[in-house]
Amino acid sequence: MPLFVHVLGLAVFAQGTSEFMASGLVPGIAGELSVPVGAAAALTSAYAVGMIVGAPAMAVLSARWPRRRALAGFLTAFVVVHVIGAVTTSFPLLFGTRVVAAVVNAGFLAVAMPVAVALAPQGKQARATAVLLAGITLSCVAGVPAGAVLGEFAGWRSAFWAVAALCLPALVLVFRSAPADAADPQEVSIRREARELRRPPVRQTMVLAALVNGATFATFAFLAVIATDVAHLSAGAVSGLLAAFGVGAFLGVTVAGRTGDGELRRGLVLALAVLPVGWAVLAATGAQPVALFVLTTVQGGLSFGCGSALVARVMHVTPGAPTLGGSFATVALNAGAFLGPVLAGFVTGPTGDYRHAIWISAAIALVPLPVVLRRKVLIRP
Repeated sequence: MPLFVHVLGLAVFAQGTSEFMASGLVPGIAGELSVPVGAAAALTSAYAVGMIVGAPAMAVLSARWPRRRALAGFLTAFVVVHVIGAVTTSFPLLFGTRVVAAVVNAGFLAVAMPVAVALAPQGKQARATAVLLAGITLSCVAGVPAGAVLGEFAGWRSAFWAVAALCLPALVLVFRSAPADAADPQEVSIRREARELRRPPVRQTMVLAALVNGATFATFAFLAVIATDVAHLSAGAVSGLLAAFGVGAFLGVTVAGRTGDGELRRGLVLALAVLPVGWAVLAATGAQPVALFVLTTVQGGLSFGCGSALVARVMHVTPGAPTLGGSFATVALNAGAFLGPVLAGFVTGPTGDYRHAIWISAAIALVPLPVVLRRKVLIRP
């Protein structure tokens, strides 16, 4: 695999760390900037909003840009907004930097994915894609817990500085090694691809992906305060809990990648059926530290495994939309990542009981189950 593909993976790792790290920094941000915990947790939703807006917009805007200029521009903007976030004392400005970071993150991914595939040796295009996706899942395993540790011992701002610094080696190598050519305008037809995305199988799969991710992030956005306020764990244990979630997520994506092929098979249907049960059990037993760690790992695996399989299905049912298919899968996932924490915040705000966020996850995960179970025509042995 060309070295530059791994450079892109490093940048995606840094961006994935940024996307998810706010969960572990919620208590520190809320305390220093004097905002409610629910408002600080909404930083996860802010990033999701940026991804929702940015994914299709940046895919269209950058479709014909020179690859090097696009990658370097998006990554430079990503570094700058993290520096601003690290020094600001204004919560609205911090919120705004999260949205902008997500927009440029979406733009970077829209360009990086086809570049990685084009650079891969013949027959190894799927592996090139996996390198980029591994950057996201590994950010859950290592980047997010490391951010939580930095936030605990050096303040939440240090995590923003660390993400900016982590991007710098990739930025230098992008300037030096990225392809400088632009996409062939004859190969890009946004109108044709948009028609492809309106087909019912595509819409159904994206709604399902949004619901799965909504359930995931309703709990994930509040995981740090669930650990400290419900299970009464020390602040230092939060990084371990986030790492447990990340390990589960990495295993789930790995299994889904090796066994999935874009079809809605029985394994995926079974995982979707187990998801709401798992969230309900976690809500009922999450006050116990051992149960919290075990079930967080399990739910991380099931959630990200299902999400990965559904992204693969979006790509499977959109062969005529190579430019927009992946970006709209990103929109679906981040729509869920936005709505889940918002719903959980509406419930936990008045009650003050953060276990209710997990019950929201269970309720969201239950919504698509009757439809999935009825669509037996899509299930193969």
